[in-house]
Amino acid sequence: MPKMKTHKGARGRFHITGSGKLLRTKVGKSHFRRRKPKRTKRFYDEMISVASSDKTRVKRLLPYGVR
Repeated sequence: MPKMKTHKGARGRFHITGSGKLLRTKVGKSHFRRRKPKRTKRFYDEMISVASSDKTRVKRLLPYGVR
């Protein structure tokens, strides 16, 4: 059986924690960032967990778990 390939776009967008939780960055992080206040920009630095409805799709794109 050949090795499964990791989706390269998903590799940079998602992270898997040691406990197996899927994390993603928030949207709107870079576009028009200069005009936003610093307090608002700090909210974009936080990673949040992937919705439960999307977890199976993302795990299929990352078969070996990218950390």
